Amino acid sequence: MQPLKLAVIGVGALGRHHARILSGLPDVELIAVVDSNAQQGRQIAESVGARWVSDHRTLIDEVDAVTIAVPTAFHHRVATDFLENGIPTLVEKPLAADLSEAVSLVKAAERTGAILQVGHVERFNPAFQAVERLCDQPRYIRAERFSPFSFRSTDIGVIHDMMIHDLDLVMALVKSPVTRVEAFGVTLMGEHEDSVQARLTFENGCVADLSASRIHPTSRRATTIWTKSRCINVDFSSREVTSYSPSARLLYGMSPVERARQPGADIERLKQEVFGSLIEVHQETASSQDALTAELQEFVDCVRNQTAPTVSGAVAIQSLTIAERLLGIVQATAELEAPAAFRQARAA
Repeated sequence: MQPLKLAVIGVGALGRHHARILSGLPDVELIAVVDSNAQQGRQIAESVGARWVSDHRTLIDEVDAVTIAVPTAFHHRVATDFLENGIPTLVEKPLAADLSEAVSLVKAAERTGAILQVGHVERFNPAFQAVERLCDQPRYIRAERFSPFSFRSTDIGVIHDMMIHDLDLVMALVKSPVTRVEAFGVTLMGEHEDSVQARLTFENGCVADLSASRIHPTSRRATTIWTKSRCINVDFSSREVTSYSPSARLLYGMSPVERARQPGADIERLKQEVFGSLIEVHQETASSQDALTAELQEFVDCVRNQTAPTVSGAVAIQSLTIAERLLGIVQATAELEAPAAFRQARAA
């Protein structure tokens, strides 16, 4: 097989990792990296054995596929140039700055038949893949995603920057239309929201509470899922998954409360039996597989085999649609609650 010729467009904080990983994949030839910052572009290009170019359009006739990791504001413009020429494209999340641009990209891919994959990398986190195997009929989900302010991705707010991950994961697990959204947010560091609390209600009755903050003193990426048969705790950072489910003894034996009411009941012993004997605890640490490497490998496989990616443009639009609904509520609430003097200062 001839190696696939790829290029990475944008080699900042995330794109440089695209370049590093792609340059080491078998049957891939990373021919170029693109960045408007010449010093940064040349440095990354040299480190991965590729060449640096400043204009992505010069590569249209040279590449078999591209990955795009430029700021969100430029996703639509850059991705359109490749998709309209039928070139398979992976675009980092969020797919575009707004829903209309995202729809435009999906339509461009459909017109030319180009593969469009979106970089929702948490889908490839082994911890989430373990959760997918355990999760049956989610009824309540609580997701938290916190980090200190990084001074990156400042062209978008925390909904599109961080919460979009959990929107994608929750919708992948619940598999039901969203019927109601509620949200509240706070803007502190710039012109976009930095901390948001959201609630989604699904047609099948599931409720999901999502918290995202990029002005938190510590980092945390964790989710708790209550399903028909169990409770699952997942830490996406440590990749630890803990599942709690009722044992056969709890389901079919005498109620522990009834046992506690019996004369001479040993309450302390009953307490010790709760976790282990009555509620089974299953813990596992997911594999050390690198999620970004798995995502990029899937993209390469999809290009070579002409198969659909896990997160296509159409799939990404689902979470982006909810993100825009949440953002509209947050912006409207903030505008109504902000003091007049503050609103005038922001407008100026």
